[in-house]
Formats: sequence, C-alpha cells, structure tokens
Amino acid sequence: MSVKHISSGSIFEEQIGYSRAVISDGWIFVSGTTGYDYDTMEMPQDAGRQCANTLKTIEKTLIEAGSDLNNIVRARYILPNRDDFEACWPHLRAAFSTAKPAATMIVAALMNPEMKIEIEVTARLPQR
Repeated sequence: MSVKHISSGSIFEEQIGYSRAVISDGWIFVSGTTGYDYDTMEMPQDAGRQCANTLKTIEKTLIEAGSDLNNIVRARYILPNRDDFEACWPHLRAAFSTAKPAATMIVAALMNPEMKIEIEVTARLPQR
C-alpha cells in the first residue's frame, strides 16, 4: 500500500503535524480546511466568503492529488454557529452539484474565533 502526503504549506500543518491530504488505495482524505484566502493570508469576516475560500483550497488540493470536486463522496461541515450555515449553501450547492456527497453538519468550536466554517472531505481518485 502506497501513501502520498500533500501539503498546502500552512504553518498549522508543521506546528500540529498533519497533511492537507493523504492519498491511499485510491482514496483522498482532505483534512479539515478553513476559509483563509491563501493569496492574501486574510480571513474574510463572513461565513459565505470563508466557505468559498475553503472550497477553493479543497479543489486545489484535489487537483494536485489527481482528482476534483466531482469525486467527493463524503463531506463534513463544522461551524461554531449554526446560523452561519445557510450563507454557505449556495457555495456548497455549486461545488457539489455533480458529486452530491454524503454530508454532515456539526456545530462545534473551531481553533480560532475568526473561523466560521471548516470542511473535511473524502474523495476517490478517478478510475482510469
């Protein structure tokens, strides 16, 4: 069994000891991802924009792994405030309109108070 690790270069990965994603046996496990805009290293104030940034990071990771958003089979959404979830729906619907993954929304505190959503996904490598 071969395992490949993907790093986004986030300081959290080094400080905590994890990978942005791990590829193993045709599966891609993407770690919980938050809404930083990695081009500006800023965190937007609203949940919708954070969700859009999160999905952009996840998509970039999946492409690097050899897959894409359409191969996601499981998604977990974690939000400190359940009232912020509806602002994310348009972004989630657009990103997952083809994949339609099994999904769960969990209300829980996140690492930093500015974080309004964290998304974790599991995807498959496309059959070739």
